[in-house]
Amino acid sequence: MGARGRGAVGPAERCAAPAARLQQVSAAMEVEMRAGLASEDGSKLKMLVTYVDSLPSGGEKGLFYALDLGGTNFRVLRVQLGGKERRVIKQESEGVSIPQHLMSKSSHELFDFIVASLATFVASEGEDYHLPEGVQRELGFTFSFPVKQTSISSGTLIKWTKSFAIDEMVGKDIVAELNEAIIRQGLVMKVSTLVNDTVGTLAAGRYVDNDTMVAIILGTGTNAAYIEQAHAIPKWHAPLPKSGDMVINMEWGNFKSAHLPLTEFDQALDAESLNPGEQIYEKLTSGMYMGEIVRRILLQMSQQAALFGDSIPPKLEIPYILKTFHMLTMHHDTSPDLKTVGIKLSEIFEIESSSRKTRKLVVDVCEVVARRGARLAAAGIHGILKKLGLVSDRPDKRRTVIAVDGGVYKYYTFFAQCMESTLSEMLGEEVASSVVIKPVSDGSGLGAALLAASYSQHLQAHECLI
Repeated sequence: MGARGRGAVGPAERCAAPAARLQQVSAAMEVEMRAGLASEDGSKLKMLVTYVDSLPSGGEKGLFYALDLGGTNFRVLRVQLGGKERRVIKQESEGVSIPQHLMSKSSHELFDFIVASLATFVASEGEDYHLPEGVQRELGFTFSFPVKQTSISSGTLIKWTKSFAIDEMVGKDIVAELNEAIIRQGLVMKVSTLVNDTVGTLAAGRYVDNDTMVAIILGTGTNAAYIEQAHAIPKWHAPLPKSGDMVINMEWGNFKSAHLPLTEFDQALDAESLNPGEQIYEKLTSGMYMGEIVRRILLQMSQQAALFGDSIPPKLEIPYILKTFHMLTMHHDTSPDLKTVGIKLSEIFEIESSSRKTRKLVVDVCEVVARRGARLAAAGIHGILKKLGLVSDRPDKRRTVIAVDGGVYKYYTFFAQCMESTLSEMLGEEVASSVVIKPVSDGSGLGAALLAASYSQHLQAHECLI
């Protein structure tokens, strides 16, 4: 019975994230934030200065483009903005997949391919889009790879991730590479902003709600960005921006603390990953990894407690075969006999028959892993609010809005609800009533175009004339 008990109950106990522990995680997040703001290598959190010192206000007007490059596909988008009254008049976008061979060829070939697609898209501009005479098209560039930003519109590539491996580009300014390709293609366009998807989400959130202070991505990976007071960034040595604010890209997936409830399943996943010791928080909370943690727990239960009968299903031993999307589909099954769970076990692991009791155990494991991830995500958000001095009751009663995007938040209802209720618990009723979590879509596309608009020289020159 010992093995059975350990297999079924153990993970729940070892994954537990009780309230006291969450407060410790929140406090550790705040400490790491301060360390990362103080010096370049002061913390596991990079706390990158984005050079974004003003966000969209809603008054932006004109035609703007965005290019969103974050993986094996990229997207081009255009939007016509009509100012405070009309907001987004029209927008269109198109996705293009990058041929495998270009991901490890030369930067010229990669960017020529991207800009050729962009030029085709620009050529299809309809009559609903208006560019004033003599004004250049402007583009916001979302580049979701590690970059050392050097200005609002320049940054050097630190390293490639995902399936890319163009070594000659490491250390080079990616906007310069894109601009050269634009010139080679004969396209008249200016890259006015370089952002990542989390900063884009913050911009998209601020465009619809002026009280937006923080943006969180909970998808395949996870990250956070927020608005910091520029004078509270000791490592910032340049003149303070006029607005007094600076958007910080935390790269919070790399957060690590002794207070995180790591189990042997997490330790094994980390040791066998492509980046051992890195992105520990991301490995507990994101779509890339939660399904894999569930698989590892089910495998141990199968080995120690014959969860799926006397033999271990061979497919259960294949890493990453269970996606977080499969996990949420099983977890959300409300049918009396958990029919969907049975179908998924058959489809993914070729487990042809399973009892309701077994299916219920599978759902329980999904719940344990999702609850832990959601509660830890809430603790991280609480840490940011704490750093901003927003966890005590505000005399002005002003709202604090947190913009959230990403597949885990959008589609994993249990995860989203658990995260929100945990954050409310941590804040207490009084403060929680003024903190709003708002879903925001397409920060990486629309958000980048909105930032291009708010940084548009045309707009700023126009304002100077008024």
